[in-house]
Amino acid sequence: MIASTLAASTVVMLLGGFLLMQQATEGILSSKQESALAEAAVAMDTAQRSLQAADLATSNVNEVLTRLTVEVANRGATSGQYEVVVQGPVSDIRSPRVSAASVPETLRLQVAEEEGTWVTPTRITWTDGSEAVPGVAVGGSLLAPGAGRYAIYFLFPLTDELATLEVVQRAVATTGTLLVLALTVVAALVARQVVDPVREARLTAERLAAGHLDDRLEVRGTDDLASLAVSMNHMASELQQQIVRLEELSRVQQQFVSDVSHELRTPLTTVRMAAEVLHEAREDFAPVEARSAELLYHEVDRFEQLLGDLLEISRFDAGAAVLALEEHDLVDLVEREMAAQQSFAARARTPLRLLRPAGPCTAEVDPRRIARILRNLITNAIEHGERRPIDISVAADEHAVAVAVRDHGVGFAAEQAEQVFHRFWRADPSRARTVGGTGLGLAISLEDARLHDGWLHAWGRPGRGAQFRLTVPRSRGQALHRSPLPLAPVDLPLPALEPARPASEVQQQGAR
Repeated sequence: MIASTLAASTVVMLLGGFLLMQQATEGILSSKQESALAEAAVAMDTAQRSLQAADLATSNVNEVLTRLTVEVANRGATSGQYEVVVQGPVSDIRSPRVSAASVPETLRLQVAEEEGTWVTPTRITWTDGSEAVPGVAVGGSLLAPGAGRYAIYFLFPLTDELATLEVVQRAVATTGTLLVLALTVVAALVARQVVDPVREARLTAERLAAGHLDDRLEVRGTDDLASLAVSMNHMASELQQQIVRLEELSRVQQQFVSDVSHELRTPLTTVRMAAEVLHEAREDFAPVEARSAELLYHEVDRFEQLLGDLLEISRFDAGAAVLALEEHDLVDLVEREMAAQQSFAARARTPLRLLRPAGPCTAEVDPRRIARILRNLITNAIEHGERRPIDISVAADEHAVAVAVRDHGVGFAAEQAEQVFHRFWRADPSRARTVGGTGLGLAISLEDARLHDGWLHAWGRPGRGAQFRLTVPRSRGQALHRSPLPLAPVDLPLPALEPARPASEVQQQGAR
């Protein structure tokens, strides 16, 4: 607002000053021309009477004109108003300082062609080398009885008028500058009255967003800004109440999940013991009862896994999850988990392929939690991979290590890349589970990655599969800036791909 006011005021003042100076100049020049015509008319009338009174029969015309010019020039010099040039029979007769070249040729032609008095702007030059000045030239003619007509020119310098215009110009410039500065100050004061409350509202909104829910705006007056402050204070109060209610509800829900998970442990143990007994004796049952014993046994496993995931989630919610860090090569962890999932992949007829890096990819990690992340990503890829190969890539740089799991299955929409990590979220609720997961695997994996100060990102497109990328820093507390692997997959031929080694070989390497 201040800059706009300054720019607009400057433009307006420049235009106003230009118009004012133009009108002042035209007025002063017009007034000067009128006064010059009047002065020249009086001088020519006096000169004409003197010329008629002269005895041209006994005197030389040139001498009479010279004497007449001196008399007229002396009167002009005394008043300081004009200089005189008279066109004599031999040459121009002029005032002592003025140059005859000061008379414009156009004025000479007008006087020579027609009778009357003519006026035109000119530039007056001097014979003593002084600087030329603008002026007004008035031309007419004198009638010498028996000798003809002789042109006479009056040159009026505009020295005083120019000085007046310079004073007016300085006054306009000074006044315009002061007005621009005054308008800028006024604009600054008005802008401050408007902007300060808005800035205060912005700062208060930022503090509210940062969690300072007790901050409020000070209400001053009854104008629109005061109404804005009242509305914001009301909004802050409502938000505070809603947040408090949601926090309490979340705490109750977390406590409920934790309590239920713990309370179900004891009856679940009893149910598991009974299920194991029935499962071991299923050969003695009828086919229906034997099948029921198998279903009971497997569903108890799933129920126990769900309780374990719920307990893990409750530990994350309570901030009780801790890391047991070790220096580990993530390639070994990937190979072990691939070997552990080989039987499941074989049943799903899904090949697992590993893109082995050139060197080791060591980092300070919690092996148990990283293995759980890899397990969730690989089983998730097998379930949704539509029996197509699953590519697992490992890469590292000086700051981070990354693992990407790429399937070529059903995929998901790009806008669902964040939702896949929500608890119990499914892209297609009507789609039956083939693995029987709890719906908490990716949510737990995301929390495990965050616990390592790392990233877990997802990429997917319908019909083109999905890729999940885990990135962890090499050292605990090291900030991540980029990942060694791209998030979007590059589906090119992979000459270095090799199938995962058998579980027995991986286990022997781990033992060594």
